[in-house]
Amino acid sequence: MNKDIKEVLLTEEVLMEKIKEMAAAISKEYEGRELILLGILKGSVMFMSDLMKHITIPCKMDFMAVSSYGYATESSGIVKIIKDLDFEIKGKDVLIVEDIIDSGVTLKYLMSYLGARSPRSLQIACLLNKPERRKEELDVKYCGFDVPDHFLVGYGLDYAEVYRNLPYIGILHERVYMK
Repeated sequence: MNKDIKEVLLTEEVLMEKIKEMAAAISKEYEGRELILLGILKGSVMFMSDLMKHITIPCKMDFMAVSSYGYATESSGIVKIIKDLDFEIKGKDVLIVEDIIDSGVTLKYLMSYLGARSPRSLQIACLLNKPERRKEELDVKYCGFDVPDHFLVGYGLDYAEVYRNLPYIGILHERVYMK
């Protein structure tokens, strides 16, 4: 897999340092409140797991599975919910945990969809942000890194369900996905 990586953008050490910073800020803000971390499957699993390890307040976790990519490298713009919440979020503080924000289409849809369930608060934490690709404006409360417009893999990010297990974020070589 490493031979398919054009460049390592963020090392495991850099990722962990930023995640600890984000967890400290989240712990401070939500102290004394009932926080639900909502991971967006599958990409957020590694980020959410490490983030949760460093949050110092009690919190619950839930997951949603949504799709707007399939096996493509570009979002279709059509959001499909594959797995919905297990918990009731009415009156709760919900923090959506996302691996990467690209166009913003999926998260804009989710913010509206979840907002209709009357949570006390609904915020976004993302590890990676691609502002150059944004089609929908979003208010991101916690953001790890702004990244360039390249096809990124590793640390949960995939191409056709491969490369998620890399411990770093890398730029996928064009020869892999331009076949």
